[in-house]
Amino acid sequence: MLGPRQVGKTTAIFQTLKKCPLPTHYATADDLVGNPQNWILEQWQVAKTLGTHGILVLDEIQKIPNWSETIKKLWDDQNRLTKKHLSLFLLGSSSFNLQQGLTESLTGRFEVVRFYHWNFNESKKLYPFTLQDYYKYGGYPGSYTLLKDPARWKSYLREAIIETVIGKDILSQRSVRNPILFRQAFEILCAYPAQEISYHKLLGQLQERGNVELIKHYIELYKYAFLLTELPKFSNKVHLKKASSPKILPLSPALVTYHYRDIDPGRLFEMAVGLELLRLPGELSYWREGNQEVDYILKTDHHLYAIEVKSGHKKGTKGLQFFCKQFPKARPIILSEDLFPHLSAKGLTFLKEME
Repeated sequence: MLGPRQVGKTTAIFQTLKKCPLPTHYATADDLVGNPQNWILEQWQVAKTLGTHGILVLDEIQKIPNWSETIKKLWDDQNRLTKKHLSLFLLGSSSFNLQQGLTESLTGRFEVVRFYHWNFNESKKLYPFTLQDYYKYGGYPGSYTLLKDPARWKSYLREAIIETVIGKDILSQRSVRNPILFRQAFEILCAYPAQEISYHKLLGQLQERGNVELIKHYIELYKYAFLLTELPKFSNKVHLKKASSPKILPLSPALVTYHYRDIDPGRLFEMAVGLELLRLPGELSYWREGNQEVDYILKTDHHLYAIEVKSGHKKGTKGLQFFCKQFPKARPIILSEDLFPHLSAKGLTFLKEME
């Protein structure tokens, strides 16, 4: 179970297990005392005493060095040597070691359940959000009850999210030459929600000399920590995708508002649309040719959607028309604020309905 911090992974597993009649053992590496190398084995042995079909849940598993090799050995030995079969849930909020372990050691032995920042449809069920509220504060449900106290809200974002993720999930696991510069880079990136910007321009705003590979590396680290991502330019040619300037998408509106209060609302809306589209199956990108552009291109197994966001800073649909002339099979969609709640609630079903 992979996803950002503070979005409900542990709560979800507890709610699920509460309805499950099978015996369960839960342990989190946050409570680790002693030798981390023996921790997984100790939890496994406890779970084996539960009976023939027990459930073992290991939370924050990425904090255990070489966790995947240990899990692989225990899992394969179980299937080969005993009739007692454990069901295993692994939870993590940092995907560096998780992704590496899954692809290198546990291939063919797992199913990934992905968690996302809370979208508008989920958020308004918990808190009386307007659409404009969501553009500014959405993403982390634990912060919603603090919105009437801006100082506490900001403190929560800083201590429970930003500092914890950067300090514990990134800097403690990956070597970064200049941590201060690394933190500055995140603040700079949050200033460009849903905007196409060159790596050279981003690098030029850092207070240290470097090269484009430095800013690419920083973006990759923040991506794997579920803080932001980048979208490539749409092209059928791989080398053009790699050479294009990225469109920056912080993965929660709250991360932008934490740093900047005067971001164009149109940009925040465009970012919110992008975050909804990221949840959908397929490849998400943007498109530009000269002065013509389309905000988002979603390529699924069977369809190509060209999506123009109708917001305050956008005028006309010439780019959408131009794109559809070049790609006649593309399905054009103009998305306004009135339609956004339907996208948030229905996802890909909504896009199909708009065809």
